[in-house]
Amino acid sequence: MERRSQNCSSDSVGSDGVFMEESHYQGMLRNMDHRKDERDRVQKKTFTKWVNKHLMKSQRHITDLYEDLRDGHSLISLLEVLSGDTLPREKGRMRFHKLQNVQIALDFLKHRQVKLVNIRNDDIADGNPKLTLGLIWTIILHFQISDIQVNGQSDDMTAKEKLLLWSQRMVEGYQGLRCDNFTTGWRDGKLFNAVIHKHRPTLIDMGKVYRQSNQENLEQAFSVAERDLGVTRLLDPEDVDVLHPDEKSIITYVSSLYDAMPRVPDVQEGVKANELELRWQEYYELVTMLLQWIRHHIMVFEERKFPNSYEEIEVLWRQFLKFKETELPAKESDKNRSKHIFNSFEGAVQAGLVKVPPGYHPFDVEKEWGRLHVAILERERLLRKEFERLEQLQRVVSKVQMESGVCEEQLNQVETLLQMDMRTMNSGKPAQHTAEMEADLEKAEGMIRFLFNDVQLLKDGRHLQAEQMYRRVYRLHERLVNLRSEYNLRLKSGVTTSQIPMTQIHTSQVPMTQIHTAQVTTLQQAPMRVRPELDEVTMRYIQDLLGWVEENQRRVDDGQWGSDLPTVESQLGSHRGLHQSVEEFHSKIQRAKADESQISPASKGAYRDYLSKLELQYGKLLSASKARLHSLDQLHAFVIAATKELMWLNEKEEEEVNYDWSERNTNMTAKKDNYSGLMRDLELREKKVSVVQATGDKLLKDGHPARKTVEAFTGALQTQWSWLLQLCCCVETHLKENTAYYQFFSDVKEAEDKIKKMQDTMKRKYTCDRSVTVTRLEDLLQDAADDKEQLTEFQTHLEGLKRRAKTIIQLKPT
Repeated sequence: MERRSQNCSSDSVGSDGVFMEESHYQGMLRNMDHRKDERDRVQKKTFTKWVNKHLMKSQRHITDLYEDLRDGHSLISLLEVLSGDTLPREKGRMRFHKLQNVQIALDFLKHRQVKLVNIRNDDIADGNPKLTLGLIWTIILHFQISDIQVNGQSDDMTAKEKLLLWSQRMVEGYQGLRCDNFTTGWRDGKLFNAVIHKHRPTLIDMGKVYRQSNQENLEQAFSVAERDLGVTRLLDPEDVDVLHPDEKSIITYVSSLYDAMPRVPDVQEGVKANELELRWQEYYELVTMLLQWIRHHIMVFEERKFPNSYEEIEVLWRQFLKFKETELPAKESDKNRSKHIFNSFEGAVQAGLVKVPPGYHPFDVEKEWGRLHVAILERERLLRKEFERLEQLQRVVSKVQMESGVCEEQLNQVETLLQMDMRTMNSGKPAQHTAEMEADLEKAEGMIRFLFNDVQLLKDGRHLQAEQMYRRVYRLHERLVNLRSEYNLRLKSGVTTSQIPMTQIHTSQVPMTQIHTAQVTTLQQAPMRVRPELDEVTMRYIQDLLGWVEENQRRVDDGQWGSDLPTVESQLGSHRGLHQSVEEFHSKIQRAKADESQISPASKGAYRDYLSKLELQYGKLLSASKARLHSLDQLHAFVIAATKELMWLNEKEEEEVNYDWSERNTNMTAKKDNYSGLMRDLELREKKVSVVQATGDKLLKDGHPARKTVEAFTGALQTQWSWLLQLCCCVETHLKENTAYYQFFSDVKEAEDKIKKMQDTMKRKYTCDRSVTVTRLEDLLQDAADDKEQLTEFQTHLEGLKRRAKTIIQLKPT
């Protein structure tokens, strides 16, 4: 019985013990939840004050941290104040605009290498308390705590450890005070007062501090710091005088004290004051000269006006190459030397012993150097392009000079044969070289037509010898017209020199005395026989003129317009030569009018009919030629503009199609810049493309005769533009996939590092022996609860990574 009763008693106690343990555990969970809520309340209050302290500079204020950051405007303003940069923002009030603004802020932080763990734009826009607090704490860490520097710090110290070391140095020597953490050690307010007393002993009576209550000490420290040091009152006594003060809130406030107090760390490498001054002076003078040199050459290289002379551009090109080979490397050595000098006193800069003026930091010099390199690359591209253009034009000049000489020799040959046949005909024999002369004249006409095209290229390219070459070709054309007229008049009509009216004889070929003698002799010997022959020659001359007009009217009416830029330019050059011939033809009509006086009364009526018809047809030809020339000029201008835009669109397409989106290219910043640059370029180019499209539409509306060519170019522009816009959508998709891909693996790597760091920290932190005090054990218990909470949060993060893994698209392998 005794054994049974003992067993029963033991079982009863065991079940009661289990019940008591469960109740104790549940109580601990409730306490942890309460502490978590209290911690979030204090953090929200502290962070709101910290944010408002900075937003004052942008004349903004928030009341509720969770609500007032949702639209992203205050968040962007905060980052602008902290960084000094200006960020874009959306002005609308739709959810889309809020998400965009928050994303702008998050992207800016990522650009500054700030790690954001599992924080998305919709979390902030939805007012998620936990993630909003996490975001502000991340911003505080980066902009206020990360740059803390303390004497004796080690390279592997975190910002929190550096701040703790600074706090320990500040309270060193104060009786009974020890700074081991940023939680319970600050509860009684003595550490806050000691830090202020170390900085300015007259502000705090430490004897009074040791006698006062916790609340009195905290109130005194916060009030004095705000009144005399300008430190914003981020905390209130009731926030700190609790069993478990919030670590992040205290760190934020202590870092504000750190910012308000001057620090004088050791100067690196023991640089003495006089040596420091000499090195700073050397750096300042070197950077001043370097910046002046850089900005001068940027201004020179941004000049877009080049000489039109091939020789001058060649000299400019050689000077540029010499600059790249000699002057640029020397200045780069100066830049590297300035950086080395700066490194020698960088510690003094951080200590506040040396103040670097704006624009004189090595980062600023590198930025200007980058601008110079961009200007150099653009200058080289433009110089090379101009050099090649003038080189090509110089080849055209050589070609015109050579072919003009050949054409001149050909015309000399025609003139020689013409004189020989005229002498033969004067002796009563038939001409011997008409077929040869006909072929040579046709050949010369074709050469001159192409020479006019080449001359037009020189004019369009603003070549210095363009006008000289034009006059030379024009004289050849004038000589060709005169030779063809003489050939038609003297040989094809079969009339000798003595039978030609005075107005139709070129005095340059036959002396006036010879012509006059021949006429008088002939008229005296056979006055009745010459008049019908002269009428016949004159009538045939005006008929030839009318035939020339009709032939060229057909050429104008049947003329092609061209389907691309080279053929349009060819048609324009050819017609310019023809139009010039048409305008010069007016002198031949005047000559024909003068010949009317030589016609006998019997033939005058028929001659006048021919003359009237000739004038009427010539008027039509001249109008048609002018109209075609105007239409060709319009078409040429349109095709040049459209071709330029199409070439740009094709280049952009080729760039984007060939862009490396595979795993090999891991530079996401370059990919984003590429996409942003493409969208910016398209936005700027859209206006130009629209202008060209509008020009084409107007030509079609006005009934331009080259309708097919205009429609082809406008259609090609529309198609290419639409295709490039579709390509932009593909690029945007690539960018999103790449961003998600690399961000995912970055987050995974970060998670791995964090797990390893947490393991190392826990191994180091939770190693105890018998000498550990009860207070230390309580702190460790508190830390263990916090670590457990962090692990729970981290498990949620890992589950999120697992879900994200299913959505990641594998990039093209390298």
